Amino acid sequence: MSVQGWPRPYTPGVIPLVPFVVERVRRVVESVQDATLFTVGAAQAAFQPPFYAHEALEQIHFTGIGSLFIVMISAIVAGQALAIQLVRELANTGAKTELGHFMVISVIRALGPVLTGMVVASRMSAGITAELGAMRSSDQIDALIAFGTDPVKRLVVPRIIGLLVALPALTIVGDALGVIGGGFVGLAYKLPIESYYHGVIKYLTPKNILVGMLKPFLFGVMIAVIACWKGFRSEGGAKGVGVSTTQSVVLSSVGILITDGILTKLIFRILDW
Repeated sequence: MSVQGWPRPYTPGVIPLVPFVVERVRRVVESVQDATLFTVGAAQAAFQPPFYAHEALEQIHFTGIGSLFIVMISAIVAGQALAIQLVRELANTGAKTELGHFMVISVIRALGPVLTGMVVASRMSAGITAELGAMRSSDQIDALIAFGTDPVKRLVVPRIIGLLVALPALTIVGDALGVIGGGFVGLAYKLPIESYYHGVIKYLTPKNILVGMLKPFLFGVMIAVIACWKGFRSEGGAKGVGVSTTQSVVLSSVGILITDGILTKLIFRILDW
């Protein structure tokens, strides 16, 4: 004797995870396509008149001067923390005089550009996306189009120029302060300042500088494009602006790390290191 409806017949169904994964992949592909088209449009607009020089100068000032203090503090603290780790290990092996060498390699090639890029990305990505997202929500971007102004040329290109100019300059400041901070740590561990800076000058070669200074240009363009793209695509009012801002900061930060890894391998292969 069986209870009605029991046992239940087997009815094969679609696993819920499959359509979820397919939908996520579709959205990622659409986002990559949209971001690529947005980047190409911004690149084309950058070389076509009219040119908004005043807006570009404002963005250079806002990015460079506005981010200078946090970059300085971050570079000094990170440089000293790195030097403490290095000098203790070098002292155990009797190679404490090589601290300047290792600081140049670590800071100029890797730590300086990435740290500065991350700090600037956290500030500028949020600011640019929130500003453009608010303009989108209040129809100010549509008003620019209605008055015959290209919003990409007026809003996006000056921000790209601002980060393209300011981020390399900030990276130079951050690198210098990081190395100087390491020198103070060396003094605390009885390392003569002459010995430290002799190692710094010896390994401050054009190739090491090239590796470190190519990265900020790419980081700057990437931060500006991602921030502007998320701001232009923001929807849903204040909540949508908040979501876009969070996504912008995350994408910029992760993009910097991925770009750093790829670019480092590429440069090392080109330079045959």
